[in-house]
This record gives sequence, structure tokens and C-alpha cells, in this order.
Amino acid sequence: MPKMKIKKNDTVIILSGDEKGKTGVVKQAMPKESKVIVEGLNMVKRHTKPSQSNPGGIVSKEAAIHVSNVALVKDGKATKIGYKVVDGKKVRVARKTGDVID
Repeated sequence: MPKMKIKKNDTVIILSGDEKGKTGVVKQAMPKESKVIVEGLNMVKRHTKPSQSNPGGIVSKEAAIHVSNVALVKDGKATKIGYKVVDGKKVRVARKTGDVID
């Protein structure tokens, strides 16, 4: 299982597919599958059966996107992520600018 450099609540840009060029916030990160769910992007229709709690019908929801197809947005542009040790802590660093992300 590779370590994912994208985390929940990161702002990302989609690099490929129908949603290419659009930005959004990561709603959920799934490191085991190397996928992320971006809020409001990559929408799919799900046909659900009626139940007592759910009336059923066609529901739109976000589908997962492979982490290789998204990039972190720093200052409005896509950037790769590196790591650096600052004050004894490992932090994420934007490779383009060298800024500490978290």
C-alpha cells in the first residue's frame, strides 16, 4: 500500500477525464485503493431500491478518482508534493514553491 500524499480537505485539481481542469475539496481519501472522492466532481447516477428509510429512485453521488489523476492546488496552480523534516516533524512541501503545506 503506497503512501498517499493527498489528504482529506486538500484542494485538488483534476488532471484527466471528463472533469479535467476543475478544482474541488477532497471529501474522502481511501489509501488502500489509492483513490479520493472530490466534493461535487465525477458525479454518477445510482439507481436505488426503495426502503423504509430511503424512498429510492435515481440518486447522484460522487465517484472515486484515482489519486494519480489529481494534483494539489497551491496558489491556484497544480503542484507535486514532497516531504521535509522541519523542527523534528515530517511535513508536506509544495515542490514548485517550497512552501510548507501542513
